[in-house]
Amino acid sequence: MQPSHTPALTTGAISDIRHEALKRSLGLFDSTMIVAGSMIGTGIFIVAAEMSREVGSAGWLLVSWMITGLLTIAAALSYGELAAMMPHAGGQYVYLREAWSPIWGFLYGWTLFLVIQTGTVAAVAVGFARYLGVLWPRISETNYLIAPVHVSSTYALSLSTAQLVGVLLIGLLTWSNACGIQYGKIIQNVFTSTRNMHAPGRYRRSRLQQRSRGNQVL
Repeated sequence: MQPSHTPALTTGAISDIRHEALKRSLGLFDSTMIVAGSMIGTGIFIVAAEMSREVGSAGWLLVSWMITGLLTIAAALSYGELAAMMPHAGGQYVYLREAWSPIWGFLYGWTLFLVIQTGTVAAVAVGFARYLGVLWPRISETNYLIAPVHVSSTYALSLSTAQLVGVLLIGLLTWSNACGIQYGKIIQNVFTSTRNMHAPGRYRRSRLQQRSRGNQVL
């Protein structure tokens, strides 16, 4: 009985298999919305008020945003160069693996999964619940469905209506991404475009409110 021989895959065949498995389903607009959504996140709605209190004026707040904007542009250009040098699936994992060693890419991948992305999703859920509570006061962090159960003197477990909304939102976003890239990119494009179009209006409203408070003081 002759032993069977499996033909070895050539480099070209492996490349064809990779291209077959990883389809480029995102266009220029889709990719731009992903980057814009990552840069202009929910934190801009949560931390802007605290930053205003710390710096003391709208002008210094704009200066802070300008400085961070320049840093972000520098980071974006750096990532663009890295992506052109290493056009492979994996992003930062690939860059860390090639620049330092596979262990750093491995650690980054698990940190992204367990801490970085989970924290980002949690911030989105908290911001959504807080601002929805402005329109619907029943959604509040003090309106408990399950009263706080004290585990220790400084920590308690509870479930408020705002927390429930956050959990439901995370479930909805998880489901939308599980439906596939086509459905997920539609949601990304719609919400990111809507948020960016309202940014000038929010800035103008904040300026009018500041002028109104200044006139009341005078």
